Amino acid sequence: MPKVPGNGATRVLYVDDDAALARLIQKALGRRGFIVRHAASREEALRQIAANDVDVVALDHYLPNCTGLDLLAELAKQKKAPSVVYVTSSSELNIAVAALKAGATDFVPKTVGEDFLVLLGSALEQAVEKARLKAQRETAERELKLAKERAETLLAEVNHRVANSLALVASLVKLQSGAVSDQAAKNALAETEARIYAVAWVHRHLYSSGDVRVIELAEYLSGLLAHLEGSMPGKARGLRLRHDLQPLKLPTDRSINLGIIVTEWITNAFKYAYPDRPGEVRIRLRQTGKDAAELTIEDDGVGMSPNQAARGTGLGTRIVQAMALSMNAEIEYAALHPGTIARLKFAP
Repeated sequence: MPKVPGNGATRVLYVDDDAALARLIQKALGRRGFIVRHAASREEALRQIAANDVDVVALDHYLPNCTGLDLLAELAKQKKAPSVVYVTSSSELNIAVAALKAGATDFVPKTVGEDFLVLLGSALEQAVEKARLKAQRETAERELKLAKERAETLLAEVNHRVANSLALVASLVKLQSGAVSDQAAKNALAETEARIYAVAWVHRHLYSSGDVRVIELAEYLSGLLAHLEGSMPGKARGLRLRHDLQPLKLPTDRSINLGIIVTEWITNAFKYAYPDRPGEVRIRLRQTGKDAAELTIEDDGVGMSPNQAARGTGLGTRIVQAMALSMNAEIEYAALHPGTIARLKFAP
C-alpha cells in the first residue's frame, strides 16, 4: 500500500491534457494515500520529473502535439526515470503493447466507470513496489560485487604474502646449505629448497591469476622449470631442459602436488642421468582423453636396470609416491635405451 500523505506518501504525476479527469483522479487516488500532481503536456511532465519530485507516472497516450510514447522515449534516456503506468483506451491494445516495449511498467485501459480508478490505483501501487524491489536488487548486486572484489583482493594479498614467506624460507635453507661442509647435507638442503620453491611458485602464480581455484599448468610449469634449470648444479655440466606443455588446468592443491613431482624427477635426472657428460631432459604435458592427462620426463642418460637399488636416501621416491597417491595418479618408469622415462597419468 502507498504511504499516508504527509508521511512520505507515494508521489504520482498524472500526465493528461484532460483537466477535469485529472481532478477526479487526484481526489480518488488521494483517498488511497497518494499525492497526485498533474501535468498537461510533455514539457511540463519533464520539468516535474527533472525536479525529482515524482515516484511514479500515470501517462495518457494522447497529449498536445505528441503522444505518451514520445515522453517514454525521453524518459528512456534518463538513468533514474520513475516507473510509468500507461493509460490507453480499451480498444488500443496495440498502443499498450508498444508502450510496454518502450519501457512502461504496466498499462490500464481508460474507461468511464469506477473500475478505471481502481485499476489505475492498483497498477500504480504495483509499479512502485516493482521499482522498490528493483532498487533493492541493484543495491544488493552492487554490494555483492564490492564484497567479491574485496575478497579477491584479500586472497591475492594472502597468496602474495605466502609466496614471499616461502621464498624467504627457501633463502634461509640456501644460506644454511652454504654454511655446512658435508656434501650430502648440501645436496639434501638444495633439494629441500627446490621443493619449497615448487610450492611458492604456485602462490606466486595465484597472486596474478584471475581464478584462484585452478592453475594453468603450462604457465606454472614453465616458470618452475626455468628456475630449476638455473639453480641446479647440473647447469655447470651443460645439462638443459626442453619442454612441450599443452594448455591444461588443474585445481590448485593438485597443481602443488604435480609441481613437487616434477621437481623431484628433474632433480633426479640432473643428479643421475648424465654423470660424466652434457645431456638433455625433456618434459611433456598433454591431454590424452576427456578426463585423462599425462606428464612425462625423459632423458638419454645412463638409464636404470630393473633390479637397481634406489640411489640416495629414497626420500624423493617416497615424496613422489605420496603426491601421486593424493592425486589418484599412476606412476610408470621405463628404460628407453638409452635413457629413462618417468610417466605420471592423472585426471585433470
